[in-house]
Amino acid sequence: MTERPNIVWITLESTRADHTTMGGYDRETTPNVQRIADSEGGRYFSQCYSHGIWTLASSASILTATYPSHHGAGMTGDAIPSVLPTVAERFKEAGYDTACISPNSHLSSATGLDRGFDEFVWLSKSTLRESVGLKTILSYVRNIRTHGGGLTLDTRKHGTDYMLNELATRWLEDRQTKSDPMFLYLHYGGPHHPYFPPKRYLKQFATETGLSIDEIEAIGLDHHENLYEHMAASSPFTAEEWEALRALYDGEIAHADEFVGELFETVQSLDIGHTIFVITADHGELFGESGLLAHQLVTNEAVSHVPLVTHGLDSALAYEGELVQHADVMTTLLAMAGAPTEGTQGIDLRTDHRDFAVVQRGADRCRQNVEKLLELNPEFDASKFPDSTLTALFTPEFKYEHSDDGTELFRLPDESSDVSDEYPVVASDLHETLVEWFETEGKPVTDQRQKGRFTDEMRDQLADLGYLVD
Repeated sequence: MTERPNIVWITLESTRADHTTMGGYDRETTPNVQRIADSEGGRYFSQCYSHGIWTLASSASILTATYPSHHGAGMTGDAIPSVLPTVAERFKEAGYDTACISPNSHLSSATGLDRGFDEFVWLSKSTLRESVGLKTILSYVRNIRTHGGGLTLDTRKHGTDYMLNELATRWLEDRQTKSDPMFLYLHYGGPHHPYFPPKRYLKQFATETGLSIDEIEAIGLDHHENLYEHMAASSPFTAEEWEALRALYDGEIAHADEFVGELFETVQSLDIGHTIFVITADHGELFGESGLLAHQLVTNEAVSHVPLVTHGLDSALAYEGELVQHADVMTTLLAMAGAPTEGTQGIDLRTDHRDFAVVQRGADRCRQNVEKLLELNPEFDASKFPDSTLTALFTPEFKYEHSDDGTELFRLPDESSDVSDEYPVVASDLHETLVEWFETEGKPVTDQRQKGRFTDEMRDQLADLGYLVD
């Protein structure tokens, strides 16, 4: 039997493709990931689309290899149904050791996404010491200016990625004494707002703003604390402030890129056998597109077009297409591992080809967010955001969007002008494709609404991240 590979899957929070070095950005935000893509055995997929536009829906799609309307998490409920296997359970069935580290409550025991992991660490205030150990915490304190927000007790200015990386490194080093292959899933939270990168990274990108570092950091915290107030306003930021926010965000991505590079070098240096590396993002981020911030309400490429780099996935390098989704990569990895793939909804990149990508946004969270925006500004134009499920079908040239309010066709990269009348044949063909998809892969696996089991601490953590929590 061919040696089964170890798999290290890294998901970066809120990282849009066009703010990465691979995506042609004019700032070098991801030199390490670019180096991995350029190395022998590496590849960058330029047209990767997430399945959802926020962490719960997207993470559930990655970790079940199914579409959002099929698994329901972040769409019609807060958790995946018990009848739906996770990919960790599939890898475990194939004899893999499985482990996951997550700093986000949407990827936790509350949503069922911990199922199948032999070791699952949810990083929080209450679990930090037990999970990563006092030694690692003290190491972070010693490096608090290099990798943190400096000497402050304001937790908004500190992240967990440094400690996540240290724990992941320890786990990987332990692999040298074990024979079974490993599936390790890591979720780096740094690029999620509030954007507060270490000053050494902020200084790299702050020169164009004309503002001091303190002023830029204050703008970032204000963006986070008053996120909905800013969206409810018609012109929330000046040109200088927009530039400050981009500098903060880019600094966060660059900081995460450093950790990815370090972890990749660790893997390459260890005697653990062939290891496949996957680096992607759960979704992107909005900076004024459709008048919005963060990641909500719309399926624009700003929130759905994400980076994807693989290394060691040699058998998939023959795939000539660029259009790909996370379920495709996961389905391919499961097949290579000898794990069951029945019921997954991705293609096998070694043999199949994807003609379109599907991105979805649920109705419940949309209604909640719009209600908040209208409460803040009764004049807010909510008509632009259908309060039903929004499904977008992307091809390399077009985006076809469907909701209960109707359908629209866009010629990319423009996502504001409906061109259905100009391309009636395209609109008709994509409509037929989407109708067929709704009747097959888009069907819910169960009609029962799945309720998440969030503790008070989990709810507090989500509120700190800017989510509206019931």
